[in-house]
Amino acid sequence: MVKRTGPTNIVTRITVRELKKMSTKTSKRIWSDVADRILRPSRRRVIVNISRINRYSKSGEIIVVPGKVLGAGTINHPVTVAALDFSARAREKIERASGRCIHILDLLEENPSPSKIKIME
Repeated sequence: MVKRTGPTNIVTRITVRELKKMSTKTSKRIWSDVADRILRPSRRRVIVNISRINRYSKSGEIIVVPGKVLGAGTINHPVTVAALDFSARAREKIERASGRCIHILDLLEENPSPSKIKIME
């Protein structure tokens, strides 16, 4: 039987640890849920295109992607997207639409009590 080791990327490990701490500290289950989604094997981790974010979000919302954001499609309203990683095209398109691209750890510092947050899967 193979022992499950978890992510080897140190930034991912720190992100999961901080999400779990914040979940315990604030009693908000959403942070623990995001941490569990990040802990999936990398081949099952979420990959979301800009077109999906555009379709399922409204202007001014905060979107959390527990994986990578890719640049396929267009976005026509400003949103804040927090993810583990962004492709260069995705970052460019979100910022061109007056949105923000931030890491999930930065979102924890800005908004520890989750309000108006959607998890994209």
